[in-house]
Amino acid sequence: MGEVLIVTGMSGAGRSTVANALEDLDWYVVDNLPPQMLRPLLDLSGRLGDHLPRVAAVVDVRGRDLFAELPAEAQAIRDGNNLRVVFLDASDDVLVQRFESVRRPHPLQGNGTLVDGIRREREMLAPLRESADLVIDTSRFNIHQLATRVGELFADADTPAHIVTLQSFGFKYGVPTDADIVADMRFLPNPFWIDELRGHTGEDAEVSRYVLKQEGAAEFLEAYAAALKPVLAGYQRENKRHSTVAIGCTGGKHRSVAMTIALAERLKDVPGVAVRLRHRDLGRE
Repeated sequence: MGEVLIVTGMSGAGRSTVANALEDLDWYVVDNLPPQMLRPLLDLSGRLGDHLPRVAAVVDVRGRDLFAELPAEAQAIRDGNNLRVVFLDASDDVLVQRFESVRRPHPLQGNGTLVDGIRREREMLAPLRESADLVIDTSRFNIHQLATRVGELFADADTPAHIVTLQSFGFKYGVPTDADIVADMRFLPNPFWIDELRGHTGEDAEVSRYVLKQEGAAEFLEAYAAALKPVLAGYQRENKRHSTVAIGCTGGKHRSVAMTIALAERLKDVPGVAVRLRHRDLGRE
């Protein structure tokens, strides 16, 4: 059996943020699971093996009367299973502020006030909080900081904190709509006008050599790589898990392709970052 995580805690303390962050880390997440379904979920995880190596179940008071059985269920299935319970908490004033900001009632307030609902939930969850393997106080976390904390706690050692896609493109086909950063290689001479290079691409050594030996190319490459490194480090701190750096030339065949490949080589060893290459317009007429 792989890892199984029960995510529970106070309403408004960040369960949805934690669930989303776990999904980004390739956990299989089941939201609002009745406690009675925990054992079937464990059985399924055991049968599927490598297909479900890490499972997280969000269990909370939305289950109403069913939720009361969670402490007993969790205790009963702990023996022999790689199971942990994570309890999310926050101060009452922070919870009130969060509920008021989204203009939703507390699931337990009934005909009472928001504070009444929080008090009832805190009393109900006290034993579960006491027995949890990990308690995370989210009072001072925004959603990005909480997601970062989840990554610190539950990511595999080899899971990159950030994936950057370096994408070449041709301006004549339009700038990629999902680009976070765009660079323009049209300041370099175009190999298209060299007869022996026209039929090749930036993936070919002769085109790459031609592009990178042009005046300003090496300076741009080194400076751009140096400028991107603190950006990629900042993305990790802000829990931005994906970004796209688009590098364009006229047709997306020569200069942008060669520069994208060269840039990938310089960024491949940035800590916590995985680099992917994509040539959007290579092969277009």
